[in-house]
Amino acid sequence: MFMMRLDMRAPDFGAPKADLYRAAIEMAVWAEEKGCVAVQVCEHHRSQDGYLPAPMILASAIAARTKTLPIQVAALIVPLHDPVELAEQMAVLDIIAAGRVGFVVAIGYVPAEYAMFGREMKGRGERLEESVRVMQRLWKGDEFEYEGRSVKVTPLPHTPGGPLLMMGGGVAASARRAARLGLGMVAMGTDPNLETIYQEACEAEGIEPGLCMNPTSGAPMSVFVARDPDEAWAKWGPHLLHDARAYAEWMGDGIEAATKSLAGTVEELRAENGNYRIFSVDEAVAEVKKNGVLMTQPLCGGMPIDYAWESLETIAQDVIPKLKDSA
Repeated sequence: MFMMRLDMRAPDFGAPKADLYRAAIEMAVWAEEKGCVAVQVCEHHRSQDGYLPAPMILASAIAARTKTLPIQVAALIVPLHDPVELAEQMAVLDIIAAGRVGFVVAIGYVPAEYAMFGREMKGRGERLEESVRVMQRLWKGDEFEYEGRSVKVTPLPHTPGGPLLMMGGGVAASARRAARLGLGMVAMGTDPNLETIYQEACEAEGIEPGLCMNPTSGAPMSVFVARDPDEAWAKWGPHLLHDARAYAEWMGDGIEAATKSLAGTVEELRAENGNYRIFSVDEAVAEVKKNGVLMTQPLCGGMPIDYAWESLETIAQDVIPKLKDSA
């Protein structure tokens, strides 16, 4: 009934980065014991607050400390990387996790990241498609020529044919790309028609549509639970606002997402009643009954570790028992 997202932002006014990484792994172990649906790690580069640039390393650490917890790397910005090296890393992670890691592949949207890796933004969609096809061939055990070099991946992944991949994106081109590659779709909640576009594209390709997830606008994707939300907003609000403003700066005026916020103050962020929510216990119970899951982000904006645990423990001690009693 809850998921957990970890992006590892570590602004100067938050917890030290080493403490955040240790806490992230311990929280994943704790979450597995409490019935967490999945833990998600993310990818961005050259962020001033240290946003996680190497999600597969953190995913490996979590996989090594857990046994059943599903792990998702979302999103993996495929065009920034060499697909052969990616295929190797993903295969090894798939072995470590015994097939528990899935990936949301995406083209990314931050020009500075592409500049850092010497890549062009133009054509990144085509590069993603090519890269996925290369990786899928490598995971089958094929040996072939790619960009003038002989390539082969060993060892092969634990999962036959490679780990689960889904396409991330918020526009029709992403949905059609998912269909061409035979992947499911994780959308950004910007176009309510995207699922229909995806299904029609799959039909045109002659394949069965996969899972398509498209959050509604204003859906709470960064959730916390507190016995006293007013007190929690006073303590935790600056960290949530930092996260919101950092994403808004990356997206600029040209990128929309269901999770995007233009709030300039903690009060404005709370008043939006959108992506960033601090629920009371009863509100959290109602959210699970309505949508089936709490999308938590316990270390949001470099949240002090004790604040993060306070929210998680409230879920375990108050929310889960109430849900069980009402079942």
